[in-house]
Amino acid sequence: MKPKTRRRRHGFTLIELLLVAGILAVLAAFAIPSLMGTAQQANISIAKAGIGRNGPIAKALKSYKWDTGRYPDTDEGLQALYVLKGQADNDNYKGPYMEGAYEELVDPWGNPYEYRSPGDMNQEEFDLWSWGPDREDNGGKAGSDDVKNWIEK
Repeated sequence: MKPKTRRRRHGFTLIELLLVAGILAVLAAFAIPSLMGTAQQANISIAKAGIGRNGPIAKALKSYKWDTGRYPDTDEGLQALYVLKGQADNDNYKGPYMEGAYEELVDPWGNPYEYRSPGDMNQEEFDLWSWGPDREDNGGKAGSDDVKNWIEK
C-alpha cells in the first residue's frame, strides 16, 4: 500500500491577503494627499506661466501695443486680442494675437483671466490675474492662492 501524500494547496491564506491589503491602505493614506497637493501646485504654476511677463497672454498684449500704440483698455479686455484684421478700428491692428476663441482663454480652474488697463499695480502697463483655485479675491493676504502678474509690496 502506498503512503498517503498530502496535497499541497497553491494560493494565499486569508491572513496573508488581509496583511497585504492593510499595507496597501497605509501606503495610499500617505501617497494620495501628497499627490493632491502636487496637482494643485501644478495648476498654480500653469497659471503663473500663462500670465507672467513672458507668458503667451503678456506677449500677445505687448504685440498688440507694438502695433496699435496702446494696450486694450479694460472695457475692450482680452477679447481685443482675438479680433480679426480688418474688423478692428485701428489701421495698424495686425491681429488676431491669440489663437483659438476668447472663450477658451481660461485659467486652469475654468475661470476667465481678469484684466485691467491701465493697471492699478502696473500703472504703465496692465494688471492680469487669476483668482486661483478658490475663485475668490484674497486681497493679497499671506498664503493667498491668487495668481498675479505683479509682486505685492
